[in-house]
Amino acid sequence: MAVRKILKFPDPALKETALVVRNIDAQIDTLVSDLLETMYAAPGVGLAAPQLGVNERVIVLDVGEEKGKNIIKLVNPVITEAEGSIIWEEGCLSVFDFTENVERADHVLVKGWTPDEKEIEIEARDFLAVALQHEIDHLDGKLFIDRISRLKRDIYRRRVKKWIRDGVPLENKGPPSVHI
Repeated sequence: MAVRKILKFPDPALKETALVVRNIDAQIDTLVSDLLETMYAAPGVGLAAPQLGVNERVIVLDVGEEKGKNIIKLVNPVITEAEGSIIWEEGCLSVFDFTENVERADHVLVKGWTPDEKEIEIEARDFLAVALQHEIDHLDGKLFIDRISRLKRDIYRRRVKKWIRDGVPLENKGPPSVHI
C-alpha cells in the first residue's frame, strides 16, 4: 500500500476515458489499496484510478460517518438506472480550491465487480448517489467542473493558469466531506 500523487486539473490524463479491467488480479488489489490509502491521506471520500494516472475503471468510496466502516470498492462500475434530481455542493481531490453546486440524479443503481470477483449491485440515494456518479464520471474523463456553467468553468480555468504561473502548489486542504 502506498499514498500516491493525485493528478490535478488541468492534467490531460484526467480527460481520458478509462479502459475496462479485463483481469481482476493482484495488480487490481494493490491499486485498490493504494486508492484507499491515498483517499484517506488526502483527505477525501472517493477516488478513481484515473486520478492517480492509472487508466483503468476502478473506484473506491467511503462516505460513512466512521472511517473504514462503509468502504465501497468497484471494478468496471456502470450506472444502470438513474432518476430524480438533487443539487449537491461538490469538490474534488483533482480540482484545487473550488467547490460548486452540481445537479445529479438523486437515485442510482450501479453494477460492477468487487476486487474478489463478485458481481455487485448498489442502490444509492442522496450523498452516496452523488459520490458514485462523481467517481464514475472520472472513469469517463469528466470532472465535476464539466457539469457547471461555461462561465464559472472559464473563470476557474483562468484562476488555475494564474496559480500555475505564480507557482502556487495545487493541494486541497478542505474538509473531506466536500472532496469526493
